[in-house]
Amino acid sequence: MAVFNQVEFDNHEQVVFCADEASGLKAIIAVHNTKLGPAVGGCRMWDYAKDEDAVYDVLRLSKGMTYKNAVARLPFGGGKSVIIGDAKTIKSDALFKAFGRHLERLGGSYYSAEDVNITTGDVMVMNQETNYVLGLEGKSGNPSPFTALGTFLGIKAAYQHKHGHQDLSGVKVSVQGLGAVAYGLCKYLHEAGAELFVTDINLASVDRVVTDFGATAVGIDEIYDLDVDVYAPCALGATINDETIPRIKASIIAGCANNQLAECRHGEILREKGVLYAPDYVINAGGIINVYYETKPEGYNEALSTKHVEGIFDTLAEIFSRSESEQKSTHIIADALAQEIISNGL
Repeated sequence: MAVFNQVEFDNHEQVVFCADEASGLKAIIAVHNTKLGPAVGGCRMWDYAKDEDAVYDVLRLSKGMTYKNAVARLPFGGGKSVIIGDAKTIKSDALFKAFGRHLERLGGSYYSAEDVNITTGDVMVMNQETNYVLGLEGKSGNPSPFTALGTFLGIKAAYQHKHGHQDLSGVKVSVQGLGAVAYGLCKYLHEAGAELFVTDINLASVDRVVTDFGATAVGIDEIYDLDVDVYAPCALGATINDETIPRIKASIIAGCANNQLAECRHGEILREKGVLYAPDYVINAGGIINVYYETKPEGYNEALSTKHVEGIFDTLAEIFSRSESEQKSTHIIADALAQEIISNGL
């Protein structure tokens, strides 16, 4: 399995393959860049079809965290980790303790937190073996509500740029994926008067949003063909690709999923189509911003965290404006902003 010659490798500082026979742990930790500080990024548990898929995912996610943390003006570098396996069957305290021991061996070059299929409770178990974890219960806790807030504000920023106002009453929004963050996003959108169309592989999650917010349930594949104003990808990545772009009718794409563009060129295709894309690592930074406030010497402060998350609106407004004036896609502008911050410091 080649790693160094993958485009996604992008000069990662460290990629560690972890295993523990007793617990069944198989994991990969990727540290992309630590120029601004220790690498920080969540741990994802997923039942990858093959090891190569896990490597590809962790490398893309790790680089994304470098850019996310930079644009969010956090003193963190970028890293990510994945645990390979079905979260419904392999989770155990022994597994998370084993993962915690692997984190400990890295000596603080990487701090983990929760991500897909990992809970704050799981992170607390890791914490029994290492202090190199964030998002702890009793401190900053669950980052999902803050990611949801930032994503909602990002949608408002996109709508403001596109239409000159932020009123979402009657605006049609399709939400793909209904995990903890997306549920919070749906709540914000519902309270703002938006009309929701939702889908998820978990039918219970769909039913919950339909019941709580009057959403309309649609099929997994049908989500791309809806005549809506905003498409919010909130599941796994790469849903914006050669197959889906011709089908998407929304004039705004803004959601909380990571790595939404299958390839960089898809961002430029969206721009040429007149679709305003909110770069994923900018709009979904609320969670990592909240985690940062756990590290403050004076202790966690929710009000300060929330104020920082609210800045996502202004950051996206700047990116949208620069994209328009420079005639470049929004993800290229976001990357350039991240690279400027990494080169020049916070």
